[in-house]
Amino acid sequence: MQSKHLSSLCITIFFCCLLSSCSSIITNRFIQPAVGNLQQQTDIELVCEGAPAYLLMLDSMLISSPEDTNLLLTVTQSYSAYASALKECGDGNMNRIPAIAEKAKLYGQSLLRAHLPLNASSEELTSHLEQQRVNDVPELFWGTLGWLTWVQSQNGSPSSIADIVQIEMIMNRIAELDPSYQGGSVHVFFGSYHAAKPVMFGGKPEVSRQHFEKALELSERRFLLTQTTYAETLARATFDQELHDRLLREVLDFPLDSAPEFGLSNRIAQKHAKKLLDENYFGE
Repeated sequence: MQSKHLSSLCITIFFCCLLSSCSSIITNRFIQPAVGNLQQQTDIELVCEGAPAYLLMLDSMLISSPEDTNLLLTVTQSYSAYASALKECGDGNMNRIPAIAEKAKLYGQSLLRAHLPLNASSEELTSHLEQQRVNDVPELFWGTLGWLTWVQSQNGSPSSIADIVQIEMIMNRIAELDPSYQGGSVHVFFGSYHAAKPVMFGGKPEVSRQHFEKALELSERRFLLTQTTYAETLARATFDQELHDRLLREVLDFPLDSAPEFGLSNRIAQKHAKKLLDENYFGE
């Protein structure tokens, strides 16, 4: 019933948008609050059922207003969030992830191109990154996250690995400008990045640990994807079962209503934490 109400609301707003040329008013008054509600939603099943109609509406609005930066930011956030939720929506939804991730990348890169030349040399990209300021961080962060959503869906394909070079450069600039943005997520990225490689191939477990601990500090341990990522990457890479299990139990014991701004991501983290513990990775 709730998903039907959500779909009806999306259709209503969509037709209102068709009747109005003021897309920025629609975005500011209706769409952006809806995204805030999506990010606070802890019912993953409701998100899985209701989000497609909402995303279709956003696609249609963007076709009519392709230069609306606020709308593009909203669309990128929504596709990235939905791609993450789909991983917890049941096996029947897994085959939808590549298409959703492709859209997240498309919109994310469109958002970034307003600031950066993505096909330029490293020197030119660096020059443009140096011109970015704190006010640019939301667009830089969400644009890069949309792109990274696609990279993660590619399971190590050569083209996605090549993209990591530019993504790392952008994330470095975000870390310089506002390292606390979105619960210190930029540190979660670098924690994962440095944990992914074995030491003999350039992995830096201590640097990874420093980034994860900084992310925990900046988020006051309220952004639970930090803990699950910390456990799944560095704790497993270093065979630290005590750290692994402690982080995941912390996630499972966390009261979701104490951090409503991270509701959806924290609910996803809790479901993933249970899966990680059930895997019995360390073989006991």
